[in-house]
Amino acid sequence: MTTQHSRRNFLRGQLSRPEAPLMRPPGAQARFSQLCTGCGDCLRACPEAILIRQPDAPDPALPLVDFSQGPCTFCGACAEACETGALRPEAVPDWPWTATITDICLSLSGIACRACEDACEPRAIRFRLMTGGRAAPTLDPAQCTGCGDCAFVCPASAVSFEQRAPVSEAVR
Repeated sequence: MTTQHSRRNFLRGQLSRPEAPLMRPPGAQARFSQLCTGCGDCLRACPEAILIRQPDAPDPALPLVDFSQGPCTFCGACAEACETGALRPEAVPDWPWTATITDICLSLSGIACRACEDACEPRAIRFRLMTGGRAAPTLDPAQCTGCGDCAFVCPASAVSFEQRAPVSEAVR
């Protein structure tokens, strides 16, 4: 089915947007939706209890990562518990998500907050001093593991996640 685009809808701000990718558990395969049965073994196996069932999903409700519950340690327990192959332990290190810091960051408004920097173990988040007593957060995507510790501690919910661009092989 194709989406109808019109100038009228464009001027009204009714643009069709592609659905954002869902943050599946570490080790999720490309065919996760087809392989996962929604049994819940991964949810029960997660020692951090950060996996939830996808809200408003048809049955089976597939698991999602919820960093409001805490960070991920990438222990692989969820993948080891998966008997369908939807999650694979050897794929856990290939977590495709990285953090981004949005404009609602308290530090950008002049409120002293560096909770995300303090929580970031790989030191991927730093703050650059600006005029007016503000500091701008900068994130090094190469250092970011996507663990979610920064999102968990952020009082303004200013941390979101996006998928890393796939690494392309060098052209010979």
